[in-house]
Amino acid sequence: MNRDECLDMIKGLDTQDKRINFVSKYLFHGTPHVFSNREEEYFEFRNRIATKFDISFHEVFIVGSAKLGFSYHKEKLFDYDSDIDVVMVNNKLFEKFYSQICDYQYKMDKNHRIVSNLEKSTYYEFMRYLIKGWMRPDKLPTSFQIDLLRTEWFDFFESISNEKSEVGNYKVAAGLFKDYSYLYKYYSQGIENTYNILRGF
Repeated sequence: MNRDECLDMIKGLDTQDKRINFVSKYLFHGTPHVFSNREEEYFEFRNRIATKFDISFHEVFIVGSAKLGFSYHKEKLFDYDSDIDVVMVNNKLFEKFYSQICDYQYKMDKNHRIVSNLEKSTYYEFMRYLIKGWMRPDKLPTSFQIDLLRTEWFDFFESISNEKSEVGNYKVAAGLFKDYSYLYKYYSQGIENTYNILRGF
């Protein structure tokens, strides 16, 4: 399926059920474009991440242009400048990181730390995702990137980027959903937004 064919399909997704089925079939199911004809390596890549975070490999997905070979909402094909976008879905893991960020926030409140306007803007962006059940550590201000996130998140994904894992010479970035309801709500909403644009709503 190319981008034009994908957009034609999205034009017909006029109900929530159709959008959810599309998300399941095309955004999460199957071997991603970046691992085309390399199903075993895709398993090893997912399993590497799952083992690190003590979750099932079924809870690790590649999304975005690395999955489809293109971005359906931007006129961009997957290429060597693209990132590999990974999402994980696990409530226990979500709560682990959430608890650490919460504790850090309380420490900041006690110290009455002055936060720059740039950090406030970045933090607001992080919170916009968090409210939707999606944790994006890359959206945290630097001051919030505490030891847990630095060693267990950023260092790890750096360690599997740029020819250091099965995926090849790409940067790997990741986000974490609290559970599947938030995952499907986010991605089906993205499909609905594209549907509305295509239909001129």
